[in-house]
Amino acid sequence: MTLFTKFFGATAALALTAGAAAADPAIIFDLGGKFDKSFNEAAFTGATKWAEETGGTFAEFEISSDAQREQAIRRFAEEGYNPIVMAGFSWGTPLATVAEEYPDLKFSIIDMVVDAPNVQSVVFNEHEGSYLVGMLAAMASEDGTVGFIGGMDIPLIRKFACGYAQGALAVNPDATVLANMTGTTPAAWNDPVKGSELTLAQISQGADVIYAAAGGTGVGVLQTAADQGVYSIGVDSNQNYMHPGSVLTSMLKRVDTAVYDAFTAGTELEAGFNVMGLDNGGVGYALDEFNAELITADMQAAVDAASAAIAAGEISVHDYMSDETCPVLEF
Repeated sequence: MTLFTKFFGATAALALTAGAAAADPAIIFDLGGKFDKSFNEAAFTGATKWAEETGGTFAEFEISSDAQREQAIRRFAEEGYNPIVMAGFSWGTPLATVAEEYPDLKFSIIDMVVDAPNVQSVVFNEHEGSYLVGMLAAMASEDGTVGFIGGMDIPLIRKFACGYAQGALAVNPDATVLANMTGTTPAAWNDPVKGSELTLAQISQGADVIYAAAGGTGVGVLQTAADQGVYSIGVDSNQNYMHPGSVLTSMLKRVDTAVYDAFTAGTELEAGFNVMGLDNGGVGYALDEFNAELITADMQAAVDAASAAIAAGEISVHDYMSDETCPVLEF
Protein backbone atom coordinates (compact mmCIF):
# COMPACT_ATOMS: atom_id res chain seq x y z
CA MET A 1 0.00 0.00 0.00
CA THR A 2 1.38 3.38 -0.99
CA LEU A 3 0.65 6.76 0.50
CA PHE A 4 0.33 9.27 -2.32
CA THR A 5 1.19 12.93 -1.99
CA LYS A 6 0.51 15.95 -4.13
CA PHE A 7 1.57 19.55 -4.48
CA PHE A 8 -1.11 22.22 -4.71
CA GLY A 9 -0.97 25.83 -5.88
CA ALA A 10 1.81 28.25 -6.60
CA THR A 11 3.28 27.85 -3.13
CA ALA A 12 3.68 24.11 -3.73
CA ALA A 13 2.38 23.16 -0.28
CA LEU A 14 2.67 19.44 0.32
CA ALA A 15 -0.51 17.67 1.31
CA LEU A 16 -0.08 14.23 2.85
CA THR A 17 -2.58 11.40 2.67
CA ALA A 18 -4.74 11.11 5.74
CA GLY A 19 -3.60 8.40 8.11
CA ALA A 20 0.06 8.60 7.15
CA ALA A 21 2.08 7.10 9.97
CA ALA A 22 5.17 8.72 11.39
CA ALA A 23 8.33 6.66 10.92
CA ASP A 24 7.06 5.19 7.65
CA PRO A 25 9.68 5.61 4.92
CA ALA A 26 9.25 8.06 2.06
CA ILE A 27 10.71 8.42 -1.40
CA ILE A 28 10.90 11.49 -3.61
CA PHE A 29 11.46 10.96 -7.32
CA ASP A 30 13.45 13.15 -9.66
CA LEU A 31 12.16 15.00 -12.71
CA GLY A 32 10.75 12.65 -15.31
CA GLY A 33 8.43 10.86 -12.90
CA LYS A 34 8.27 7.42 -11.36
CA PHE A 35 7.10 5.79 -14.59
CA ASP A 36 10.01 6.95 -16.77
CA LYS A 37 10.82 3.27 -17.44
CA SER A 38 14.37 3.98 -16.29
CA PHE A 39 16.00 5.56 -13.22
CA ASN A 40 12.93 6.74 -11.31
CA GLU A 41 10.99 3.60 -12.11
CA ALA A 42 13.81 1.50 -10.72
CA ALA A 43 13.53 3.46 -7.47
CA PHE A 44 9.76 2.91 -7.41
CA THR A 45 10.25 -0.81 -8.04
CA GLY A 46 12.50 -1.08 -5.00
CA ALA A 47 10.01 0.74 -2.78
CA THR A 48 7.14 -1.36 -4.06
CA LYS A 49 9.04 -4.60 -3.49
CA TRP A 50 9.68 -3.59 0.12
CA ALA A 51 5.99 -2.79 0.67
CA GLU A 52 4.81 -6.06 -0.90
CA GLU A 53 7.24 -8.15 1.14
CA THR A 54 6.69 -6.44 4.48
CA GLY A 55 3.11 -5.21 4.25
CA GLY A 56 4.46 -1.76 5.11
CA THR A 57 3.45 1.58 3.66
CA PHE A 58 5.52 4.40 2.25
CA ALA A 59 4.92 7.95 1.13
CA GLU A 60 6.02 9.17 -2.27
CA PHE A 61 6.15 12.33 -4.34
CA GLU A 62 7.00 13.26 -7.93
CA ILE A 63 8.34 16.78 -8.35
CA SER A 64 7.49 18.83 -11.41
CA SER A 65 10.16 21.53 -11.00
CA ASP A 66 13.45 22.11 -9.22
CA ALA A 67 11.78 24.75 -7.06
CA GLN A 68 9.92 22.01 -5.18
CA ARG A 69 12.94 20.11 -3.97
CA GLU A 70 13.69 21.64 -0.58
CA GLN A 71 10.06 21.97 0.43
CA ALA A 72 9.33 18.37 -0.50
CA ILE A 73 12.10 17.08 1.77
CA ARG A 74 11.17 19.50 4.54
CA ARG A 75 7.50 18.60 4.59
CA PHE A 76 8.21 14.87 4.75
CA ALA A 77 10.66 15.59 7.57
CA GLU A 78 8.09 17.68 9.42
CA GLU A 79 5.67 14.75 9.28
CA GLY A 80 8.30 12.41 10.71
CA TYR A 81 8.86 10.08 7.78
CA ASN A 82 12.00 8.07 8.41
CA PRO A 83 14.03 7.33 6.39
CA ILE A 84 13.48 9.74 3.50
CA VAL A 85 15.04 8.61 0.22
CA MET A 86 15.79 10.91 -2.71
CA ALA A 87 16.50 9.61 -6.21
CA GLY A 88 18.90 11.82 -8.16
CA PHE A 89 21.99 13.99 -7.86
CA SER A 90 20.04 17.26 -7.88
CA TRP A 91 18.76 16.62 -4.37
CA GLY A 92 22.21 17.22 -2.89
CA THR A 93 22.01 20.93 -2.04
CA PRO A 94 18.50 20.98 -0.53
CA LEU A 95 19.17 17.78 1.39
CA ALA A 96 22.30 19.22 2.99
CA THR A 97 20.16 22.07 4.36
CA VAL A 98 17.23 19.99 5.61
CA ALA A 99 19.28 17.11 7.04
CA GLU A 100 21.09 19.51 9.35
CA GLU A 101 17.77 20.78 10.67
CA TYR A 102 16.46 17.26 11.40
CA PRO A 103 19.39 15.42 13.01
CA ASP A 104 17.15 12.68 14.43
CA LEU A 105 15.89 11.59 11.00
CA LYS A 106 17.73 9.43 8.48
CA PHE A 107 18.05 10.33 4.81
CA SER A 108 19.39 8.48 1.78
CA ILE A 109 20.40 10.13 -1.50
CA ILE A 110 21.13 8.24 -4.69
CA ASP A 111 23.77 9.51 -7.14
CA MET A 112 25.17 12.28 -4.93
CA VAL A 113 27.32 12.56 -1.83
CA VAL A 114 26.09 14.62 1.12
CA ASP A 115 28.51 14.57 4.04
CA ALA A 116 26.26 14.59 7.10
CA PRO A 117 25.96 12.26 10.11
CA ASN A 118 22.38 11.31 9.26
CA VAL A 119 22.73 10.87 5.47
CA GLN A 120 23.56 7.76 3.49
CA SER A 121 25.05 8.59 0.09
CA VAL A 122 24.66 5.87 -2.53
CA VAL A 123 26.70 6.05 -5.73
CA PHE A 124 27.21 3.54 -8.51
CA ASN A 125 30.09 2.44 -10.70
CA GLU A 126 28.09 3.11 -13.85
CA HIS A 127 31.28 3.14 -15.90
CA GLU A 128 31.79 -0.55 -15.10
CA GLY A 129 28.35 -1.62 -16.28
CA SER A 130 28.65 0.66 -19.29
CA TYR A 131 31.94 -1.03 -20.21
CA LEU A 132 30.13 -4.36 -20.42
CA VAL A 133 27.33 -3.10 -22.67
CA GLY A 134 29.96 -1.31 -24.76
CA MET A 135 31.57 -4.68 -25.36
CA LEU A 136 28.24 -6.14 -26.41
CA ALA A 137 27.59 -3.18 -28.70
CA ALA A 138 30.90 -3.64 -30.50
CA MET A 139 30.36 -7.38 -30.85
CA ALA A 140 26.86 -6.88 -32.26
CA SER A 141 27.75 -4.01 -34.60
CA GLU A 142 28.10 -4.93 -38.24
CA ASP A 143 29.85 -1.78 -39.44
CA GLY A 144 31.93 -0.85 -36.38
CA THR A 145 30.05 2.34 -35.47
CA VAL A 146 28.14 2.51 -32.19
CA GLY A 147 26.40 5.41 -30.52
CA PHE A 148 25.68 6.90 -27.11
CA ILE A 149 22.88 9.33 -26.30
CA GLY A 150 22.94 10.90 -22.86
CA GLY A 151 20.39 13.01 -21.08
CA MET A 152 21.59 16.14 -19.31
CA ASP A 153 25.23 16.91 -20.07
CA ILE A 154 26.76 16.41 -16.63
CA PRO A 155 29.87 14.53 -15.42
CA LEU A 156 27.75 11.61 -14.22
CA ILE A 157 26.38 10.92 -17.72
CA ARG A 158 29.80 11.41 -19.28
CA LYS A 159 30.89 8.67 -16.88
CA PHE A 160 28.44 6.29 -18.60
CA ALA A 161 29.64 7.36 -22.04
CA CYS A 162 33.32 6.98 -21.27
CA GLY A 163 32.94 3.48 -19.85
CA TYR A 164 30.82 2.48 -22.84
CA ALA A 165 33.42 3.72 -25.31
CA GLN A 166 36.22 1.94 -23.44
CA GLY A 167 34.31 -1.34 -23.55
CA ALA A 168 33.54 -1.00 -27.24
CA LEU A 169 37.15 -0.20 -28.09
CA ALA A 170 38.39 -3.11 -26.00
CA VAL A 171 36.53 -5.40 -28.40
CA ASN A 172 37.21 -3.44 -31.59
CA PRO A 173 40.06 -0.91 -31.39
CA ASP A 174 38.97 0.44 -34.78
CA ALA A 175 35.39 1.10 -33.71
CA THR A 176 33.85 4.56 -33.99
CA VAL A 177 31.89 5.74 -30.95
CA LEU A 178 29.45 8.61 -31.48
CA ALA A 179 28.26 10.55 -28.45
CA ASN A 180 25.56 13.18 -28.06
CA MET A 181 23.86 14.73 -25.05
CA THR A 182 20.22 15.77 -25.15
CA GLY A 183 20.64 19.12 -23.39
CA THR A 184 22.07 21.10 -20.51
CA THR A 185 18.95 21.51 -18.35
CA PRO A 186 16.83 18.98 -16.42
CA ALA A 187 14.37 18.95 -19.33
CA ALA A 188 16.90 16.70 -21.08
CA TRP A 189 15.67 13.78 -18.96
CA ASN A 190 12.20 13.81 -20.46
CA ASP A 191 12.43 14.68 -24.15
CA PRO A 192 11.77 11.53 -26.22
CA VAL A 193 11.30 13.63 -29.37
CA LYS A 194 14.85 14.98 -29.09
CA GLY A 195 16.02 11.46 -28.27
CA SER A 196 14.47 10.27 -31.52
CA GLU A 197 16.10 13.07 -33.51
CA LEU A 198 19.54 12.28 -32.09
CA THR A 199 19.04 8.60 -32.83
CA LEU A 200 18.22 9.31 -36.47
CA ALA A 201 21.30 11.54 -36.70
CA GLN A 202 23.57 8.82 -35.34
CA ILE A 203 22.05 6.21 -37.62
CA SER A 204 22.76 8.52 -40.57
CA GLN A 205 26.40 8.45 -39.47
CA GLY A 206 26.48 4.68 -39.51
CA ALA A 207 25.61 3.71 -35.95
CA ASP A 208 23.83 0.38 -35.71
CA VAL A 209 23.85 0.02 -31.91
CA ILE A 210 22.86 3.00 -29.73
CA TYR A 211 23.05 3.17 -25.92
CA ALA A 212 20.64 5.56 -24.22
CA ALA A 213 21.47 6.91 -20.75
CA ALA A 214 18.84 9.61 -20.73
CA GLY A 215 15.94 8.77 -18.44
CA GLY A 216 12.57 9.28 -20.13
CA THR A 217 14.32 10.64 -23.24
CA GLY A 218 15.63 7.14 -23.81
CA VAL A 219 12.11 5.96 -24.65
CA GLY A 220 12.41 7.91 -27.88
CA VAL A 221 15.83 6.42 -28.57
CA LEU A 222 14.65 2.84 -28.11
CA GLN A 223 11.51 3.39 -30.18
CA THR A 224 13.34 5.00 -33.09
CA ALA A 225 16.08 2.37 -33.09
CA ALA A 226 13.42 -0.32 -33.31
CA ASP A 227 11.64 1.53 -36.11
CA GLN A 228 14.87 1.91 -38.06
CA GLY A 229 16.00 -1.68 -37.61
CA VAL A 230 19.07 -1.04 -35.45
CA TYR A 231 19.86 -2.16 -31.93
CA SER A 232 19.46 -0.05 -28.83
CA ILE A 233 20.71 -0.51 -25.27
CA GLY A 234 18.54 0.43 -22.30
CA VAL A 235 19.65 1.79 -18.95
CA ASP A 236 19.00 1.63 -15.20
CA SER A 237 15.89 -0.59 -15.36
CA ASN A 238 15.71 -3.66 -17.58
CA GLN A 239 14.21 -2.21 -20.75
CA ASN A 240 14.62 -5.31 -22.92
CA TYR A 241 10.87 -5.95 -22.88
CA MET A 242 10.05 -2.61 -24.51
CA HIS A 243 11.16 -3.73 -27.98
CA PRO A 244 11.94 -7.47 -27.96
CA GLY A 245 14.56 -8.36 -30.52
CA SER A 246 15.65 -4.74 -30.89
CA VAL A 247 16.98 -3.88 -27.43
CA LEU A 248 20.33 -5.66 -27.38
CA THR A 249 20.57 -5.44 -23.58
CA SER A 250 20.14 -2.97 -20.74
CA MET A 251 22.78 -1.65 -18.38
CA LEU A 252 21.33 -2.44 -14.98
CA LYS A 253 21.88 0.12 -12.26
CA ARG A 254 20.34 -1.35 -9.14
CA VAL A 255 18.62 1.75 -7.86
CA ASP A 256 15.82 -0.60 -6.82
CA THR A 257 18.20 -2.40 -4.49
CA ALA A 258 19.42 0.87 -2.98
CA VAL A 259 15.86 1.95 -2.17
CA TYR A 260 14.82 -1.49 -0.92
CA ASP A 261 17.84 -1.66 1.38
CA ALA A 262 17.22 1.83 2.76
CA PHE A 263 13.57 1.07 3.49
CA THR A 264 14.55 -2.24 5.08
CA ALA A 265 17.08 -0.56 7.35
CA GLY A 266 14.44 1.96 8.38
CA THR A 267 15.43 4.14 11.30
CA GLU A 268 18.62 2.09 11.67
CA LEU A 269 19.90 3.26 8.27
CA GLU A 270 23.65 3.73 8.47
CA ALA A 271 25.01 7.05 7.33
CA GLY A 272 28.07 7.25 5.13
CA PHE A 273 29.26 6.40 1.66
CA ASN A 274 27.93 3.33 -0.16
CA VAL A 275 29.39 2.34 -3.53
CA MET A 276 27.53 -0.18 -5.69
CA GLY A 277 29.47 -1.76 -8.55
CA LEU A 278 30.19 -5.05 -10.27
CA ASP A 279 31.80 -6.50 -7.18
CA ASN A 280 28.59 -6.29 -5.14
CA GLY A 281 25.90 -6.60 -7.80
CA GLY A 282 25.23 -2.88 -8.04
CA VAL A 283 25.54 -2.75 -11.84
CA GLY A 284 25.44 -5.28 -14.63
CA TYR A 285 23.73 -6.16 -17.90
CA ALA A 286 20.34 -7.72 -18.59
CA LEU A 287 19.91 -11.10 -20.20
CA ASP A 288 16.38 -12.50 -20.42
CA GLU A 289 13.85 -14.03 -22.79
CA PHE A 290 13.54 -10.74 -24.69
CA ASN A 291 17.18 -10.60 -25.83
CA ALA A 292 18.42 -14.17 -25.40
CA GLU A 293 18.59 -14.71 -29.16
CA LEU A 294 20.67 -11.56 -29.61
CA ILE A 295 23.46 -12.47 -27.17
CA THR A 296 25.48 -15.45 -28.35
CA ALA A 297 27.26 -17.81 -26.00
CA ASP A 298 30.60 -16.31 -27.06
CA MET A 299 29.38 -12.78 -26.39
CA GLN A 300 28.10 -13.74 -22.97
CA ALA A 301 31.30 -15.56 -22.08
CA ALA A 302 33.44 -12.58 -23.09
CA VAL A 303 31.37 -10.11 -21.10
CA ASP A 304 31.13 -12.33 -18.04
CA ALA A 305 34.90 -12.80 -18.09
CA ALA A 306 35.40 -9.04 -18.30
CA SER A 307 32.91 -8.51 -15.47
CA ALA A 308 34.85 -10.87 -13.22
CA ALA A 309 38.13 -9.20 -14.18
CA ILE A 310 36.80 -5.73 -13.41
CA ALA A 311 35.41 -6.88 -10.06
CA ALA A 312 38.80 -8.42 -9.25
CA GLY A 313 40.69 -5.28 -10.25
CA GLU A 314 42.34 -6.94 -13.22
CA ILE A 315 40.68 -4.58 -15.71
CA SER A 316 40.59 -0.87 -14.88
CA VAL A 317 37.67 1.11 -16.28
CA HIS A 318 38.29 4.84 -16.38
CA ASP A 319 35.98 6.83 -14.11
CA TYR A 320 35.19 10.21 -15.67
CA MET A 321 34.19 11.54 -12.26
CA SER A 322 37.73 11.08 -10.97
CA ASP A 323 39.28 13.77 -13.16
CA GLU A 324 36.59 14.75 -15.70
CA THR A 325 38.56 13.40 -18.61
CA CYS A 326 37.92 10.48 -20.96
CA PRO A 327 41.00 9.01 -22.67
CA VAL A 328 38.92 7.25 -25.34
CA LEU A 329 36.15 9.71 -26.17
CA GLU A 330 35.83 13.39 -26.94
CA PHE A 331 32.79 15.36 -25.83
